[in-house]
Amino acid sequence: MTGQTPLWSPSEARRGHSRMQAFLDSAGRQHDRTFLSYNELHRWSVSDVDAFWQHIWQFCGIIGNGPGATALQRAERFQDSRWFPEARLNFAENLLKRRDSDIAIIAVDEIGSRTELSWQQLYQQAGRFAAALKQHGIAPGDRIAGYMPNRIEAVIAALGASWIGAVWSSCSPDFGVSAVLDRFGQIQPRILIAADHYHYNGKLIDLSPRVADIAAQLQVETLVCVAQTAIDSSVPSVTLDGWLGDVNSIPDFVRLPFSHPLYILYSSGTTGVPKCIVHGAGGTLLQHAKELQLHSDLGADDRLFYFTTCGWMMWNWLVSGLQTGASIVLYDGNPAWPDTARLFDLVDAEQITHFGTSAKFIQAVEKSGLQPMQQHSLKTLKVLFSTGSPLLHESYDYIYRDIKADLLVASISGGTDIVSCFALGNPLLPVFRGELQCLGLGMDVAVFNDAGLPVDNEKGELVCRTPFPSMPVGFWNDDDGSKYRRAYFSRFDDVWAHGDYAETRLHDDHTGLIIHGRSDAVLNPGGVRIGTAEIYRQVETLDAIRESIVVGQNWQGDVRVVLFVVLQPGHTLSDELRSTIRKVIRDGASPRHVPAKILEVPAIPRTVSGKIVELAVREVIHGRPVTNQGALANPEALDQFRGRAELDN
Repeated sequence: MTGQTPLWSPSEARRGHSRMQAFLDSAGRQHDRTFLSYNELHRWSVSDVDAFWQHIWQFCGIIGNGPGATALQRAERFQDSRWFPEARLNFAENLLKRRDSDIAIIAVDEIGSRTELSWQQLYQQAGRFAAALKQHGIAPGDRIAGYMPNRIEAVIAALGASWIGAVWSSCSPDFGVSAVLDRFGQIQPRILIAADHYHYNGKLIDLSPRVADIAAQLQVETLVCVAQTAIDSSVPSVTLDGWLGDVNSIPDFVRLPFSHPLYILYSSGTTGVPKCIVHGAGGTLLQHAKELQLHSDLGADDRLFYFTTCGWMMWNWLVSGLQTGASIVLYDGNPAWPDTARLFDLVDAEQITHFGTSAKFIQAVEKSGLQPMQQHSLKTLKVLFSTGSPLLHESYDYIYRDIKADLLVASISGGTDIVSCFALGNPLLPVFRGELQCLGLGMDVAVFNDAGLPVDNEKGELVCRTPFPSMPVGFWNDDDGSKYRRAYFSRFDDVWAHGDYAETRLHDDHTGLIIHGRSDAVLNPGGVRIGTAEIYRQVETLDAIRESIVVGQNWQGDVRVVLFVVLQPGHTLSDELRSTIRKVIRDGASPRHVPAKILEVPAIPRTVSGKIVELAVREVIHGRPVTNQGALANPEALDQFRGRAELDN
C-alpha cells in the first residue's frame, strides 16, 4: 500500500451499478468463485485464460459462431498462439446490433455543422456501402483505404468494409502525400474513399489536388469522393452518392475466422518506413468490448466522445463504442478553435458522458487559464479519458479542481501496436495522483528489470508475459514473422516488450501503473536511467513554458541532458528563468534530472498523430539524418535543432 490519499473514490452506488461489478458477480457465480478485490479478479483473468475470455464473450454480448471450447491455442512462440480457433464472427454485425430510431452517431465540425444518424440509418448506409463494394468485386482480405476527416462517412465506409470481410485502413487529411503513400503504398488498396476538403483553425483546406495525386500513384481501381462532384483524377472517380446509387439490396454479414484481418494501422515511421500492423476482427472486438463495457463503464444510455483523427488508433477505439449500444460523438477540426472551451461546450451541447482527449490538450487548457467548472455545467460527464503521453501529476490536480470534482479520470496506455490498452480505468477503484488506475483484465502485465525479472515500485520495462487477443495477427509483407518478432520479442525471450519505461504501484486491492516515457527515449546520464516524462512533469507546470522536449546528447564519454523549451508569448529565456527551471526539476525530481543545457525553440516537431519525436531530435543534434521526415506534421521544426552552437561546449 502506498499510503497516498486518493483524489477520487467511487461511491458505493456507483460501484454497485457498474458493469465491472456486474461482471465480477457474474464470473463468481458461473465459476463458483468469490472475488474479494480487483486484484483477485485480475489474477483469475490471466491464470484461467479460457474461462475468463469465454466469459467476456458471453457477458459482453458477442455475436457469432462461438466461442467454442478453446479460447487460446498456445504455440511454441508467443506470436504464433491462436485465439478462438473454432469461432467465426463479423465485426460490423457486432457494432450494428441496434436497429432502432435512437441516435447512433453525432458528427460536429468546428464551424458548427452538425449531422446525426439513427441506428437504423447507420445500418442501412453501412450495408449499402458493403453492397457497393461487393458489386465491385471486393472480396474478404481486399484493402479499402480512407483519406478522411473524422466524419460519419468514414465510419460508414469502415463498417461497410468489415461487413464483407475487407480490410480497412485510414489516414487523416493532415497527412501529406508522401506520408499517405508511405502507408497505403505498402498495402495496395483497391478502393480509396476520400473527402475533397476539411476545416481546421477556421480555414477550409482543399484536398482535391492531394487526393488526385494519391489515387493516381496508388493506382486504385476506384476513387470514391465524399464531395458534391467527383474529383478530377487519372483513375476512375465517382461521388459517394453515385457509388451507392446502383445498390438494390443489403448483403448478409460475412462471418469469418476470429483472426481474420480487420484493420491495418501504422507505426509512427519516424525512423524508417512505417510498419503496417494488421489487427484481427475478433481480437479487436473482444478487447474493445472488455475495455469499453467494463473498464470504461459504457452502456446504451451513454455518449462517448474522443478527440481524435482517422490517423490515430483512438478513432478505431471510439468506433467500437457502438458495440456497447452507446452513441458516439465525432468532432472534425481544431479542438482549441476558436478557444480552449470548444470541447467543453460540446460536452454540454451533446450531453457527453465519456470524454476523451490527450494529456497535452489538458495541459493546454490549463495553460490557457480556462476553468470549465465555472463556465460549463458538465452535469452528464462521468468519465474523462487521457492518453497520447503520460498525464502529468499536476494535470490530475487541475482536472479535479477546475473541471469536475466527481469524475473518474482514466489515464489509459497501450497503443497502435495492440489497438487497445495494457493499463486503464476502473469504476470500482480510486484514482491516485499520477497513476493509471489498474492493469487491464486478461493482460498479464508486469515491469521487468534489466535481468528480465519482475519488479514492483521500481522503474523498468513494461511487458506482457502471455498472449492476449488484440496482439497483431501480423505485419503486412512479413511472411516469416521476423519483423514482428524483432519489434516486440528481441528484448526478452518470448515476452512482449512494449517499449514503455514504467513502474507498478501496489495497493491493497489493485496494482496501479506509472508511465515514465518511451524506453528508446530514456536518458542515461552517469548510467542512471531517467524517463523523459519525469522531466516534463516538472517543467510544464511553469507558466512561462508552453511545451518542451528533452533528449540525451553524447558528451565526453557520457550522456548529458538537453532541454528545449517553447515559451508562452511575452516570456524570454533569461538566466533567471533557466535557474527557475533547474530548481523546479531538482526539487521535484533529482539533481540527476537537471539539464546541462536549456535552449529555446519556436516549435516542437511532432508526428502526424501529434506525438513529440524525441528520437528525431536526438538524431538531428548529433548530426545524423532523420530518414523519414514525411512522418512528421511539421518537419521544418527540426531545422531549429540542427547545428546549435550551444551544444558544442
